[in-house]
Amino acid sequence: MGFLDGRTALITGGTRGIGRAIATVLHAEGANVVINGRSEDKGRQAIDELGGGDRIHFLAGDVQLQSVCEGLVAGTIERYGAIDILVNNAGGVGNPAIVAELGDEEWQSILNWNLNHPFWCSRAALKAMIPRQWGRIINMSSMYGKTALPGVAPYITTKHALNGLTKVIAQEVGTLGITCNALCPGLIITDIVESTAPLSAAAIGMNYDDYINMIVAGSAIKKPNTVEQVAAVALLLCSEAGAGITGSMINIDGGSSPY
Repeated sequence: MGFLDGRTALITGGTRGIGRAIATVLHAEGANVVINGRSEDKGRQAIDELGGGDRIHFLAGDVQLQSVCEGLVAGTIERYGAIDILVNNAGGVGNPAIVAELGDEEWQSILNWNLNHPFWCSRAALKAMIPRQWGRIINMSSMYGKTALPGVAPYITTKHALNGLTKVIAQEVGTLGITCNALCPGLIITDIVESTAPLSAAAIGMNYDDYINMIVAGSAIKKPNTVEQVAAVALLLCSEAGAGITGSMINIDGGSSPY
């Protein structure tokens, strides 16, 4: 038997990177897993690579839209009869720029992606979790939800705010068998990082290699973390063993964060 037999999880941004790693481990431990992404092709590929079958399902949609977020929760419940676990993983850096040159449209886009999407999904999921007196919500924050980095103000701001939302949800539903935590990964070399880090580096006058080395140098282990390390912590939080952990911002950053 798996740790999560009979549970149902929704993971936004679940077709690649950290989301995909979390989907893999939750599915392996017996959960029904609904993964979300914007690409139907990537969704089909993820389903195939996870082995297919009745316990894995893909729902397409852009979580920058409130209607999509609410539809993902509704679609998960329609498919499996419940939602026990919500992993608000989708998000990103956007187009790096210093604050003096940052446009309103870019600011609002990242706000919707990184902060409004977890709010919309969590609100919808909580309405289903509260009557059942059980639930797990995991918000994907960042080590930069506790510190700062020039050139990516919308990302930094939304991750700080997401930590606040996490704490409030935990306080509101702590007596109802529902936990809410944030994971704060450090640098992980995913395809998203490989595409956005050069732009972030350029925004502050650095090259890619120096930028990556600067981030790694601030850690205790002096190397990037892995998606598997993040997924292992997510599994703990989703299981009964994680019932006593809530309202926490958990560092998975190799010792980079100041607290």
